[in-house]
Amino acid sequence: MARAAGVAIKTVSRALNNEPNVRQDTRERILETVKRLNYHPSLSARGLAGRRSYLIGLIYENPSANYLVDVQHGAMARCREGRFQLLMHQVSGRGEELERDVIGLIDQTGVDGLIVTAPLCQSNELIRTLDRREIPFVRMAPNKMRHRTPYADMDDEGAAYEMTAYLIGLGHRRIGFISGHPEHFASGQRLNGYRKALKAHRIAYRASYVRQGFFIFESGLDAARQLLAMPEPPTAIFASNDDMAAGVLMAAHEMGIAVPDQLSVAGFDDTYIARTVWPRLTTVHQPSYDLAYTAADLLLRVLSSQPAPKPVRLPYRLVCRASTGLTDDSDSHS
Repeated sequence: MARAAGVAIKTVSRALNNEPNVRQDTRERILETVKRLNYHPSLSARGLAGRRSYLIGLIYENPSANYLVDVQHGAMARCREGRFQLLMHQVSGRGEELERDVIGLIDQTGVDGLIVTAPLCQSNELIRTLDRREIPFVRMAPNKMRHRTPYADMDDEGAAYEMTAYLIGLGHRRIGFISGHPEHFASGQRLNGYRKALKAHRIAYRASYVRQGFFIFESGLDAARQLLAMPEPPTAIFASNDDMAAGVLMAAHEMGIAVPDQLSVAGFDDTYIARTVWPRLTTVHQPSYDLAYTAADLLLRVLSSQPAPKPVRLPYRLVCRASTGLTDDSDSHS
């Protein structure tokens, strides 16, 4: 490889590891040779040379497969650009069991760093354990805990506020809300956004219109059945993720309630399921792919000994589709 590019072996190594002390024309020649020869550097050889595994671990607990697909693809894309491999690792348990699981991953694989997703990044005990082990890590969608590690997040409260305001703008006053898993910080933020939007538009908050969900389809289905069976049911239901919103759609179909003519349904995330259910979901586009890509980028910058990167907040947007529509709910302002 070095001979074909006409450079020293160390120069090839520096270029492939994206080190700064390589002339641009030399780097380009090496990369062109890599492409022409279809060359793939050995991870084990790179690890021996640089005392690294070139493995990044992403630990998760979120039960939504649709959300995880976007997260995996985003983190993997950035790792590949940096010539790292991504290792996905699902964890369960709490306290010491969680810590043993994560430490076992570190010891068995020798990962160079971790991307810690919500709600795991909200565990003070886990964060302290990672600090003690001096393993580099970044957080994805954390809570307000102060810590020196960088993170990537979005404004969940603001997004939920805007979606609720959008439903109010369509004429809805009886708006149900299905909250996310209680252990996720984002769940509380989204509920706050819903409540603040009601207050800003002088609509009374009704606790009976709020149901607990767990970010899975079945919890959305159960919650919607309860809400739609009320004597004065909501004319719109806002679910804290798309999986639960899909459950709302099924409950409406079961009960013969037309969407959106009789019931508007909104979700959160804009995952694949939002575009495949009928009618297609109005939802908040959470930049899950970009959040994971950014988190991986932050970690690679930490590993390359660059100046400590700052936290990154990414934008969201409302995606309005066929599951929401106008209503005349003017007789219900209480």
